[in-house]
Amino acid sequence: MLGSDVYGQNSAASNALDRYGNLNITREGPTIDAELAQKMFRRGNTYSNLQRYGEAIEEYRKAISADPNFSNAIRNLANTYYFLERYDEAKPLLARYIELETSTTAGLIAAVSTLGELERQSQNYESSIAYDLHAIELNPSNDSQIHIMANTYNNAGEAHKAILVYRAGIKVIPSNAFFSRSLGRILEQEDRLEEALTEYEAAAAKDPDSEFYANLVETTRRRLDI
Repeated sequence: MLGSDVYGQNSAASNALDRYGNLNITREGPTIDAELAQKMFRRGNTYSNLQRYGEAIEEYRKAISADPNFSNAIRNLANTYYFLERYDEAKPLLARYIELETSTTAGLIAAVSTLGELERQSQNYESSIAYDLHAIELNPSNDSQIHIMANTYNNAGEAHKAILVYRAGIKVIPSNAFFSRSLGRILEQEDRLEEALTEYEAAAAKDPDSEFYANLVETTRRRLDI
């Protein structure tokens, strides 16, 4: 059993946290206490490992209060909220973590993908599309996420966003014939038949053994009377 001295907040820490106040104030220079932030972060991790999530949240919040740019604490707090399905609280933290992270890490890839998914689920499509396109850039080998994104947008009547997603997918995986075919289908749906034909031709060129793609090209050309 862990003793109270592990989790008890000493007077020095208390005074420091009182100085910093709430989590929304940007602090610089001497008002940042990185050592205290690390201490609270480690406590948060301990509570999280014990599945004492309420207490973990409090410690992560204290860590961020001591150092608002402490990206690991921000990420762990966001992940805790996400695990607890407190998505509205997780989203701004994920956005802050993405803003702070300057290198492509597994944490950044997960944060961008998760935030895009959460915004899509909330039908905040103007926000989600930017994160989705960024997610494609960060993780180009994940072709399944591209179809999920595009289908969500298209089914929601946001065909132009689905088109952006498939164009981004083609950019990162240019050899993917099914992306070109899927993009062509949406363009055809939007009565942009000449553009659809271009994509069907691209799909056929990428997969010359596909009779299906060849037939799409021929059918579309007949419709355009070419």
